[in-house]
Amino acid sequence: MSGKSRPRVAVVIFPGANCDRDALGAVELVGGEAVPVWHQSADLAGCTAVILPGGFSYGDYLRAGAIAVHSPVMTAVRRHAAEGGPVLGICNGFQMLLEIGLLPGAMLMNRTLRFICRDVHLRVERNDSPLLKHLRLGQVLRLPIAHKEGNWFAAPEVVRDVEAGGAVALRYCTPTGEIDDGANPNGALNAVAGLVNLQGNVLGMMPHPERRMRALLGGEDGAALIRGLVEAA
Repeated sequence: MSGKSRPRVAVVIFPGANCDRDALGAVELVGGEAVPVWHQSADLAGCTAVILPGGFSYGDYLRAGAIAVHSPVMTAVRRHAAEGGPVLGICNGFQMLLEIGLLPGAMLMNRTLRFICRDVHLRVERNDSPLLKHLRLGQVLRLPIAHKEGNWFAAPEVVRDVEAGGAVALRYCTPTGEIDDGANPNGALNAVAGLVNLQGNVLGMMPHPERRMRALLGGEDGAALIRGLVEAA
């Protein structure tokens, strides 16, 4: 992107976050300008896309993401999303998007009641939004997860609306793309690993694309998602 300004992507940093540096580096790798934005900021520092990174904001006290959504910067994030600006919530960031109501449902404890840190496979269910445009329908991605509260849950009528509206962006699957309970690491309803809003500008996902940007780190499956966000900016 030499010769012109790079898209500016805000990576919001909360006390207890531990994936912000990975997210900042991932944005830079695909040609964006990564801008760290402290959670007490009143604005997004002129950025045109947002990443809410993973980690354990406020130590996950009360429940994951519940305290972080009251940070001043989240008012700016909510306004940015309402205006159609791209937002990517990863792991703890996905939990925040649920807490703030930008995506439907809630996160429960994993069905094992244990923290899980390992690779999973994901089937791409949507690719018609800017954040997903570099993926193929039915494509299987391999990305790492690291969470204790990743068990997506919603009331039956909400689940029906989510499925009918095509809100599921990613599902846990086998390496060959089958949806199987044994491939669902946390018990999430309908194997939901990622959701997109009706407008297509807000994506939340439990796996970590920012940790799979280079072959040296085990693969490059995350690069397509980060690139989509940067280009949407």
